Amino acid sequence: MRSLFLLLMMAVLSGCMSVSDMGAGVRDQLSDAGVLDHADTHRSNTWRLQADSFIYIAQGHFVPPGNAYPRPNVVAEEAFNGFVEYFPMVRRAKAPEGLEEAMAEARAAGANYLLYSRFAAGDDRIGSSTEWEDQEAVDRLGVDTGTIHLMLVETNTRYLIDTATIRMRGGLLTLYDHKPEDLLGPPLENYARSLLGVSQ
Repeated sequence: MRSLFLLLMMAVLSGCMSVSDMGAGVRDQLSDAGVLDHADTHRSNTWRLQADSFIYIAQGHFVPPGNAYPRPNVVAEEAFNGFVEYFPMVRRAKAPEGLEEAMAEARAAGANYLLYSRFAAGDDRIGSSTEWEDQEAVDRLGVDTGTIHLMLVETNTRYLIDTATIRMRGGLLTLYDHKPEDLLGPPLENYARSLLGVSQ
């Protein structure tokens, strides 16, 4: 009787949605509830790029306020990792650069667009025993947060195609020994997909 009930339940659920859709829904719910990492991306435009666009990625010298000390070029590195799957012609700066320097390098490389980023804010909360020994502050316990700003500029005309702000928050299950820069990968990959118009 129990096996018949389970078979009927699976038949009903399979008719409603696929397993991957159910998994994505559960992941979104856990993310919104703060159990998993969460990120909100706000774009100024819904501009789409062609997949063969050549994008040069750079990060500014700006050091985020707060208690985070990320690697100097971490946003550009993570953006490159997220974009390379969707845009085959992508290159990144080897070190942080000013906007004019990045624009000059993008033009010299023959890039169509410059993706210029900065780590606007980061808060590295206590998430491990080592961090607790360093800080020993109860009010510093919690999940990491961070904010990054992105500008997408057409290199020939210097026209600002898009700006985006990504606000990230860690989750309770990913709390241990994480840093704000560990949250960068998925939202930057989602941004690359949104530039192509690919659904998340």
